[in-house]
Amino acid sequence: MRTKIASLLGAVGVLGSVVTGSASAQPPEVTDSVAWQDCFDGLQCGEIVVPADWARLGGDRIKIGLGKLPARDQAGKRGTLVVNPGGPNPVLFALPTLQRQLAELTQWFDVVVFDPRGMGNSSGVTCPEPPPTGTELPPPDRAAFAEYAMANRSFAEACAPALGPLRGSLNSWQVAHDMDAIRVALGKRKLNYFGNSYGGTYGQAYAELFGPNVGRMYLDSVGEHVSREFYDWVAPKAATLERNLHRFADWCAREPSCALVGQDALAVWDRVIAKAERDPIPAPGAGPDVTVSAEQIVGSADVRKETGWPALATALAAADAGDATAFAPPSAPPPLPDVPGAALMGMATCADFPYDTSYAEMKRVEARLRVEVAPRLGWGLAWTTFGRCAGLPRVGTFQPHPIHPAPGLPPVLIANGSNDGGAPPEHGQLVAEQLPGARYLPTEGNHALYLSGNRCLHEHVHRYLTTGELPPPSASCPAA
Repeated sequence: MRTKIASLLGAVGVLGSVVTGSASAQPPEVTDSVAWQDCFDGLQCGEIVVPADWARLGGDRIKIGLGKLPARDQAGKRGTLVVNPGGPNPVLFALPTLQRQLAELTQWFDVVVFDPRGMGNSSGVTCPEPPPTGTELPPPDRAAFAEYAMANRSFAEACAPALGPLRGSLNSWQVAHDMDAIRVALGKRKLNYFGNSYGGTYGQAYAELFGPNVGRMYLDSVGEHVSREFYDWVAPKAATLERNLHRFADWCAREPSCALVGQDALAVWDRVIAKAERDPIPAPGAGPDVTVSAEQIVGSADVRKETGWPALATALAAADAGDATAFAPPSAPPPLPDVPGAALMGMATCADFPYDTSYAEMKRVEARLRVEVAPRLGWGLAWTTFGRCAGLPRVGTFQPHPIHPAPGLPPVLIANGSNDGGAPPEHGQLVAEQLPGARYLPTEGNHALYLSGNRCLHEHVHRYLTTGELPPPSASCPAA
């Protein structure tokens, strides 16, 4: 959905001092120095100024845009909670939506949301052309992948002048420093933080670089930034996606309304894929000459959420009968939000995960996934996760690595959904193992557990954020 920024930010809040990577100093809490202004009918917006590159403190400056959901009881509030809902995307343009999703937290906190650097109101960059599309589907061959990589490099080169001093400075190491600058500008000795999805990548970096400055930290649906090898990172995701395909088949076997009722859904899947591998299946509803390949079916089949299973069953039944229209790719890619920096998601993600994305390596990972964990569907994640990094220049990377936080990091609370193919439980568990004293809360469900309203999870998170009490080691939460 194309959305315009609804409000300009206020005057720049000037930091009293530049924050570096050291977390040893513990200044007392002082007055919030952000020049907040009204925006979005009752909310507040502001800015701070930070170095464009925290490794070059004397260089250019950029702005970091902030939005505040004020606590309902200002006199009785328990402090400030900084939130990043993930992406990495611009988020301030959606502040009214976040107000509804985070409303309960304003019982106790001023909730402060920020746009990641280069995006939205954080010196947002508008590239002269959009990034190419195509890696949302496994490519049919080496030539198609090479063509995408060339287009991706062309996109990055064309965007370089617009990026200016931000070129090579979009990774989570830089964002973690921005977060500590936000802490200083808010006048807080400690940072309370809630990172959802990609916000958990920022949280991992902050915990390592500024651990003693953490008050409380909750990471939801976190993807690990630890594994040095691409296969180790993607295999749990692929296995979870494969399990979801089996869950879909089990649902079909017992659900009378399933379009495949009375059939083995996995056998139908195998038959459709085999047909498409031999000869792409016609998709007459998408055009008289449109056909759908096996790779396109793998790339577009959505088994992540139960709400999509009826449509998947109907699509498979039609494809088995010779009409794969439901699996045909859209004639045009969905538009990016009309917000500066929306095109930088790939650049920022690939700076944090600069795995080898050569065609030979991707095929090697695909083959291993097919054999070891995900023979039917999950193997496609070898392409749909970091295929978009192909061709991008490797500048300003922050490689995955074991986390070694400085002494003083308090216990962190982490929860991932049992069926989340985007951030599988193994990722959250690995992050918890890296952070001394952390508690992992097993939760039935999918992505963005808190934002989707899991009541059991809400109770544990609220208790932790307001009192510091972690769930018991034996605790778990059922599906919402």
